[in-house]
Amino acid sequence: MEDIHGIWIEKYRPLSLSDIVGHREIIERLRSYVNMKSLPHLLFTGAPGVGKTTAAVALARELFGEDWQMNFRELNASDERGIDVVRNQIKQFARTSPIGSATFKILFLDEADALTADAQAALRRTMENYAESCRFILSCNYSSKIIDPIQSRCALYRFRSLAPEDIKEEIRRIAAQEGLSVSPEAEDAIVYIAEGDMRKAINALQGAAVITNDITEAAIYAITASARPEEIASLIDLSLAGDFESAERHLSSLTRDRGIAPNELLSQSYRHIIGMEIDRMLKVELIDHIGEADFRISEGAQSDLQMEAMIARFVLSSMKQQRD
Repeated sequence: MEDIHGIWIEKYRPLSLSDIVGHREIIERLRSYVNMKSLPHLLFTGAPGVGKTTAAVALARELFGEDWQMNFRELNASDERGIDVVRNQIKQFARTSPIGSATFKILFLDEADALTADAQAALRRTMENYAESCRFILSCNYSSKIIDPIQSRCALYRFRSLAPEDIKEEIRRIAAQEGLSVSPEAEDAIVYIAEGDMRKAINALQGAAVITNDITEAAIYAITASARPEEIASLIDLSLAGDFESAERHLSSLTRDRGIAPNELLSQSYRHIIGMEIDRMLKVELIDHIGEADFRISEGAQSDLQMEAMIARFVLSSMKQQRD
């Protein structure tokens, strides 16, 4: 296996729009900008790891060709959130003329929803004043955190989480390049772990590939420190059966013996309960208990205690539902 210690999410980053997996409608619309050699301001929004940054870089490469790096700049708003970054770095880049045959430059602002309100207000003026020489591509996880004057100046593209088949297609391509054997069960495990995030999927594959060329389901769950779906189902079923002692032992095995993070178990429990066919009010109560545990842990409460308290609430809710 070549370059096993490299970072695969960079090694296999698509270089052109046609290489990007999924988002076919968005890619076709972006390709039309390349054909017209023109571009409005753009706002990319969606979950992490779904291709927003890759699409912006690939778009710049196809628009500008070999000179793309001279007319493209990427900034991460989470590094510098204040108004100074807009007044200095962004404004300085936007006001200078494009290089070569390009008629405009592109400034890609990643995690734009991290900008303060004052910084966004200053950015709006910069986008307005230098629209001829510079186009802005803003990327964020939550478009609601971008002020309306900026949203109204941009063409909005919503990137959905990647479909299971899209992730499997990329995993198979990388596996073929790296000489790996990935079982169908391992592919399903990667899809489950990734939750539509291609970076998670590729990192899980690379982590398992460091150990062996034959990638199995067990290797994926072990390297990502995640519980199997059936283990989560067992935890929920024991709780709803009223067997607190067995549920507590199972929980302890997952958190202490296996080292699975409480937040990961909360997320997996939520995903499992959403798909369960149980009484609607019981499902509502269980989700409420998960939300309360998640909030308490995020506020600094003792995680082991809160996880066991959540299991206890599951037991009580199930017993109440059976009485009613």
